Amino acid sequence: MNFFILSLIKAGIIAFVFLTALAYLQWIERKVIGHIQLRVGPYRVGPHGLLQPLADVVKLITKEGVLPSHVNKFFYLLAPFLAVTLALISISVLPFGPQITIGSVTTWMQLTDLNVGILFVIAISSVGVYGVALGGWASNNKYALLGGLRSSAQMISYELPLALAVAAPLLLANTLSFREMVNYQSGYWLGFIPRWNIFPEILGFIVFLIAAFAETNRIPFDLPEAENELVAGFHTEYSSMSFAAFFMAEYANMVTVTAVATLLFLGGWQPPFPEPYSDFVPIAIFGLAGLVALYHGLNPARRMDKFTLPGAALLFLGIAALFGATFFLPVLKPILMALFWFCGKILVLLFVFIWVRGTLPRFRYDQLMRFAWIVLFPLAMFNLLVTGLAVALSSK
Repeated sequence: MNFFILSLIKAGIIAFVFLTALAYLQWIERKVIGHIQLRVGPYRVGPHGLLQPLADVVKLITKEGVLPSHVNKFFYLLAPFLAVTLALISISVLPFGPQITIGSVTTWMQLTDLNVGILFVIAISSVGVYGVALGGWASNNKYALLGGLRSSAQMISYELPLALAVAAPLLLANTLSFREMVNYQSGYWLGFIPRWNIFPEILGFIVFLIAAFAETNRIPFDLPEAENELVAGFHTEYSSMSFAAFFMAEYANMVTVTAVATLLFLGGWQPPFPEPYSDFVPIAIFGLAGLVALYHGLNPARRMDKFTLPGAALLFLGIAALFGATFFLPVLKPILMALFWFCGKILVLLFVFIWVRGTLPRFRYDQLMRFAWIVLFPLAMFNLLVTGLAVALSSK
């Protein structure tokens, strides 16, 4: 197949899946936080609130976009465009599976590969601060300006420990390619312990994850949007689709940093168990979920459960059957298993992001900056020096 046609097909599939996932990530966050706070979360629009993201999109599209008279119009409109564009670009270099063959077409489960893919992602994330900073400055609003300045200082400060945490696994694998990084983590120690970088680099993983919270402006590092201090921070003057663009950029950055953490520290799409044991895990998970949904559908606690849960049970059992079919259709196995393990690890990390938001309070600004320079930076530097020393001694 022509390279350009194949690239367009892959770009269309990735864009559709990624944008849909961003919409439903907001629904998942509201549901999880609702349960943390002993609420049900959104449930009125569609079965169990599954159509709530669609309702939110319609609301934001049809809502009036207010353009304040006192703003710098060019930079005011440029800011959300920069934020969402730079947030979406990084996904193009992230691999989410191995090389696959479908009919006569052989391709990688990735839009494009760069030998310096990790540097590309770090560079894009560094430039992403311009969207927030421009939004705060161009709004000509004191609260928005303070939010933009806070975000600039915060993202620049936490970029340093994040980059140092990323450098440690790069030293171990001696590569800047995401594909080669995942290949380096294949296999098992003692036949059952996965060779993931998180085990020798647990300190680097913790530093990376904390810095990722700050880079994405998530609680407890959401000082740029602190509503009790800055009304809404850098996007105070934004409404309609301009506000939605900032919102989308935040969730896109969350998916990107969790995907990078998965590729660098958690083995990418490599399973945590050796074959054939790992092949039965998705069958067991979806099969059990289907049986639980079927039981609750037959014994409904609410009227709607009588109609929605049997449908969910059929869906889960159908997915379990699809994974079971990989034993008879080997062409499906690399695709489905890679997607299952890669997406599963990302979902676990995203759950941690949401869990922390529903658990921890916000830092003060001085605590935020002190933590970056006095705690995280020395830890990241220490981890990098120890890793470099270990690599130098092992190479002799």
